[in-house]
Amino acid sequence: MNRVLNKNLWLPGVVALFGLMALQAFRQQQATEVGERLFSEKVNLALRYTAHRLLASAGNHTGAIPPVENPEETVWVVRLEQNFDYDSVPHIIREAFALHHVEGEYNVAVVNCQTDDLMLGFTASTSRDDTGVPCIGRDQVAGCFNLRVSFPDRSGAGYLATAWPWAGALLLLVLGGWGFVVLFRRGKKVGTPVEEPVLQPDQAPLLFGQSVLDVQNQKLVVKGATKDLTYRETKLLRLFCEHANILLDRDQILRLVWEDEGIIVGRSVDVFVSRLRKLLKEDETVKISNVHGVGYRLEVAGYATS
Repeated sequence: MNRVLNKNLWLPGVVALFGLMALQAFRQQQATEVGERLFSEKVNLALRYTAHRLLASAGNHTGAIPPVENPEETVWVVRLEQNFDYDSVPHIIREAFALHHVEGEYNVAVVNCQTDDLMLGFTASTSRDDTGVPCIGRDQVAGCFNLRVSFPDRSGAGYLATAWPWAGALLLLVLGGWGFVVLFRRGKKVGTPVEEPVLQPDQAPLLFGQSVLDVQNQKLVVKGATKDLTYRETKLLRLFCEHANILLDRDQILRLVWEDEGIIVGRSVDVFVSRLRKLLKEDETVKISNVHGVGYRLEVAGYATS
């Protein structure tokens, strides 16, 4: 596969690759969001069960349990308006998490609602038996308490799952838009397909502006002055003459003029166009113009294209 073909195919290939990556990431995001939502529901139920058990152990069997709040990504809080047995918190929470299938390491804090003082705090895991919980057996103070549970291992998971697919989708949008603009611009400006200019021994001279291209003898006559051309200069100038005032894509030029060499060097177009400009500089009616990012056009004053 030659270099021009590779150049034409790499952009669609990159777009397709990032499209597949974005699609896969989007599916992973959806799965993660569902998992996070289910996890939050299970923690909510476990904390309500914990609050019920704590209040019941304190003799309150009918009082309403306030809604469990989720003030931060990995933090859940339930408010208890009366005193309860601190020592039973570790056991009841472990039982509640096992009942509702909540897994992982977690931090527990019992905080006074008015003073924000930490009354009880410990770290535990559903995968191991924890002993030595601090503050157990201390005197209890009556009042209002917030029972707060957090899961440090889950911090940031939701953000990464959400950010990555949208970043991939944005990149896909940029590449896709770029490809569309390039293809649209080429389709609008380049015109009809161009055939390869094969030099024939009986090729008639081509007249353009105040110049004449003698293809057979590889000579250029500019306002009566004859100049020798190389094979490649003749082939390139013939391509321009036969498509005067039509924008030719750089890839087209490379393919039609240089493909027989086997290796195509993109810089060749610029070098040979520069040579032809110097050879044609005395002819004010002829100009080889450059359309940045697209290609070149031989502009001939008074020349009508079909």
